[in-house]
Amino acid sequence: MMNEIYYSTIEEIHRLYKEKKLTVRSLIITYLSRIAEIDKCNDGLNSVLEINPDVLFIADEFDERLNKGEEPRALFGIPVLVKDNINTKDRLHTSVGSVALADNYAPYDAHIVKNLRQAGAIILGKANMTEFANFMTRENMPSGYSSRGGQVINPHKRDETPSGSSSGSGVATAAGLCTVSIGTETSGSIVSPAAYNGIVGIKPTMGLVGRSGIIPIASTLDTAGPMTRTVRDAAILLGAIAGHDPDDPATHTRDSAKVKDYLQCLDPNGLKGLSIGIDRFHETDESKLNEEGRNAFDNICKVLSNAGAVIKDNVNLDYSPSSIKIMRYEFKACMNYYLSTLSGNSSVKTLDGIIKFNQEHAAVALKYGQSLLLDCQNNTSGTMTETEYLQLLAEREKTIAAFDKIFDDNNIDIILCEGFPRIAPFTGFPSISIPIGRKKDNLPIGSYWIARRFDEGILLKAAYAVEQLLGLNLQPIP
Repeated sequence: MMNEIYYSTIEEIHRLYKEKKLTVRSLIITYLSRIAEIDKCNDGLNSVLEINPDVLFIADEFDERLNKGEEPRALFGIPVLVKDNINTKDRLHTSVGSVALADNYAPYDAHIVKNLRQAGAIILGKANMTEFANFMTRENMPSGYSSRGGQVINPHKRDETPSGSSSGSGVATAAGLCTVSIGTETSGSIVSPAAYNGIVGIKPTMGLVGRSGIIPIASTLDTAGPMTRTVRDAAILLGAIAGHDPDDPATHTRDSAKVKDYLQCLDPNGLKGLSIGIDRFHETDESKLNEEGRNAFDNICKVLSNAGAVIKDNVNLDYSPSSIKIMRYEFKACMNYYLSTLSGNSSVKTLDGIIKFNQEHAAVALKYGQSLLLDCQNNTSGTMTETEYLQLLAEREKTIAAFDKIFDDNNIDIILCEGFPRIAPFTGFPSISIPIGRKKDNLPIGSYWIARRFDEGILLKAAYAVEQLLGLNLQPIP
């Protein structure tokens, strides 16, 4: 049993705790041993950036609570890896993968970390990532590379991208190095690595999950979300991190007390009567499905129809969102504000300070350059008053209204897309990626789904039903 415990679900781990067949300490030791065996060894996956030095002492405390009869709830005793751009007020660094911030100890927990701790989660460590969440350079930096952590490796196919920027979170979850993990997304950084690593990834609605204490790119687009091996675990994790964040105005329109118990949305027969729009590739798409991807997509459409879903084909999502332009104008202001909250914990105080540090340590810091950082520092005001930026916000509002209209006009509950839909992160609509197959070369085949804002319940309902019908086991093949 212990040889496979690292692939167990939250529910299975809690059952073992209750039956006195597993201790929190032994679970942590199992993960640490596996990290040593396949991640931090020679030619390892390199997905774990740092281990919490207090993790075993924390585990002992949880075991004492179990011995006193405490019932496991929510995330009690569940080891979680969090992406390295998420603050933890402990002895872990928060560096966004950058050597410029390698010595930063965050002076406060990110709001989602507070929620994780309150739900009983144990912060196992930090996950490696694409440096600055893939907003550092235009010079072909590979997904999963950071100057502090090096290159993350896809566990299914070593010469394939792990995707990013939540590369370490995706790889570590897929490879059984943690029970669940947290990623962040500005434009695909959760759902894309989830797809490439054969796991479940949820990019929540903007405003569902608090973002204070997360190293930012763009306040209009950034969010955080679950990366898990099962839809049920994703539902549990999302319920734990969602809700009102006093320091994030994006969450102030939602009452945290109204956050759903997403487990109630899970129904193996949940596809019956669900109206699902199918978004096909368009002439402007950069890539098309190959034969294996096409077969998997066609199969999932048949599965949906056979399960009683109402399929509405050729729903048009042919939009070209201007996400990168919004990032460009917001990054400087967002980064400078974040750095100001670090007090004396970091010698780097501004975006300009990061740039200068990188220039002074170019051999280590600038393998792929920092053209995006330079552009934001030198060519944007940091006040977000540029005419183009203000027009982009107006454009985004029109796109949100148009996207709402697509759901209304087609009378659909959810949209299944042939390819990664950048419109979801641009508009703040929720999306999920779940695996639907595996290619002959072992690389997983993902699928992308979008729902209306704050309708994560529908996403989870559909995803869970599909997961139960397909019954896939996409553990990496040694």
